[in-house]
Amino acid sequence: MLKLAVILEALTGKRFPEASLIISEAAIDSRQVIPAAMFVALPGERVDGHDYVENAFQRGAHLALVDKDLSAQFSMLDLREGHAADSLVIPQPPFCIRVDNSLAALQTIAKFWRSQFANLRVIGITGSVGKSTTKELIAEVLHQHYRTLKNIGNLNNEIGLPLSLLRLNKGHQCAVLEMGFYVAGEIALLCDLAQPQVGVITNIGTVHAERAGTKEAIAEGKSELVQALPPSPQGVAILNYDDPLVRQMASKTSASIFYYGLEPEADLWADQIEGLGLEGIRFRLHHQNETIHLRVPLIGRHSVQTVLRAAAVGLVEDLTWDEIVTGLQHGRNQLRMVAVNTENGALVLDDTYNASPESTLAALNLLEEMNGRKIAVLGDMLELGPYEVTGHRMVGVRAAQVCDLLVGVGQRSQNTIQAALDSGMQPSRTYWTPDTQGATELLLKILHEGDVVLIKGSRGLQMEKIVYAIEASE
Repeated sequence: MLKLAVILEALTGKRFPEASLIISEAAIDSRQVIPAAMFVALPGERVDGHDYVENAFQRGAHLALVDKDLSAQFSMLDLREGHAADSLVIPQPPFCIRVDNSLAALQTIAKFWRSQFANLRVIGITGSVGKSTTKELIAEVLHQHYRTLKNIGNLNNEIGLPLSLLRLNKGHQCAVLEMGFYVAGEIALLCDLAQPQVGVITNIGTVHAERAGTKEAIAEGKSELVQALPPSPQGVAILNYDDPLVRQMASKTSASIFYYGLEPEADLWADQIEGLGLEGIRFRLHHQNETIHLRVPLIGRHSVQTVLRAAAVGLVEDLTWDEIVTGLQHGRNQLRMVAVNTENGALVLDDTYNASPESTLAALNLLEEMNGRKIAVLGDMLELGPYEVTGHRMVGVRAAQVCDLLVGVGQRSQNTIQAALDSGMQPSRTYWTPDTQGATELLLKILHEGDVVLIKGSRGLQMEKIVYAIEASE
């Protein structure tokens, strides 16, 4: 249970046993504050958390972590560098703790709190695609044997991960933490806070290449996770054997290596993979001399990679096959793709959360498994940097193999359409529109019973508007 004494010790290095005030959790959004919480006031692009301290207190927060002068409006405990911390007079809640940098203070507190759990096993997950689904399924598997914490939603960065760590309590035996990457050094920072013993790498793709650079640079950033692991046998790096850039990370760590993939050379591998549409997938798992026949509710053949990661963590953490299989078969949370039946009998696969070449190819593979006229509505994929043209064309080539009709949305998607045409798709089967409104108007005209429509694109295009409009027209 997090107490004020822990926060003060983390920030000052001194013990204050009399500070017995209980802190329920930490929050950066005053609207999400619950009674007894610590509100962390952070400046944002549009709003400044310091403007919402009073609102957080009204919602029951015990204290607020601030790095700006809020005058005499609130009681204040000053812990800035150079201010004496030997004999603190702790105000009655609610009150503010003044620090030099509220984000750095949040991270310091989270790191100190994590250090109080000597026996906790932390599983860190990173990669270009599939982190969140992997996190969910790993947590489901581990939950069969251990009391397990996981990040909520996508709290996977320098702000979200500390918030997740502060939810730890003495009952937790494992923590499954997704780690996002934008720039070099970011994952190293997250590992310094979380101290993972197990690192899972999903794959290396072109997501965020606009900021991170080449795939090799992305791989280097992701490899910070395996570099941070303790040596074998305590540390274990679980690596995707099928991805050469991930496989090469074995040379960057002193942890044990556990490979997963679709090749027999991997420690855990799968074959005879059969997509069952929205009913899930069927396949075989192989580990040492064992073969397991499985059917799980995750959709799309690509989901076997998610299964492999979760099963690998289960094996590394000494779960039985019965526990692993039970966890895998309970993993029904597909997270981001939603199937919507329209009144006219069409089926919409809403995968509008985001898009990269890798995730779009996976979605097209699922579309291929479906029965009916196949329509793909594919929006621009943003932040691909030097891979922008190549990524869109790669998707267009696959779309030509899968789709009966292809609709491009946004300027970049013209590369997708052109690649489909170059691959032999008839011009009469392709459409292009600059925005979601045009795509919506087109779909409302051409959709009919039995159609299966995949809608996918980067968040910046707001492709979900197409789904909402189709639903609203019913």
